[in-house]
Amino acid sequence: VFAYGECAGPNTIFLGLRGLRTMPTRLKQHFAAGMELAHWLAKRSEVQRIIHPAFADCPGHEFWARDFTGASGLFAFVLNSEFSQTAINAFLNTLNLFGMGYSWGGFESLLIPVNPQHVRTATTWDETGQLMRIHVGLESIEDLKADLDNGFKALHAHKTAA
Repeated sequence: VFAYGECAGPNTIFLGLRGLRTMPTRLKQHFAAGMELAHWLAKRSEVQRIIHPAFADCPGHEFWARDFTGASGLFAFVLNSEFSQTAINAFLNTLNLFGMGYSWGGFESLLIPVNPQHVRTATTWDETGQLMRIHVGLESIEDLKADLDNGFKALHAHKTAA
């Protein structure tokens, strides 16, 4: 094991333990903000589907409801298939508060386009719209909505672009 560097150093362990102290408070905030943003996105005409375990129409919701009392701010949404790659790029490039990247619980909000079609092995990915993976951080929910709203305006402005 040690030959591969698979052990954590003391500073890494310190940072992990330090983060554990505030994790319950942060997760409550992530969950509440994530749910509010997911419901807001579900009402948007640009969004085809929300993929969030707390939503009753999400596959596996019954297991989430049975086994969990909350979630983080991590979920996904699918854009309608009418938008070109140019429009999607404009949407992403307009965002100011959302960084592009992956996270499992950092304090900052992130959003990244993903394509699970090529990595699925047990099932197929049949969605025709762009899948967006989103992590809702600790920023103001109203600021995050405004940022996404600006992105959606850019999406529409470039809708017919090739």
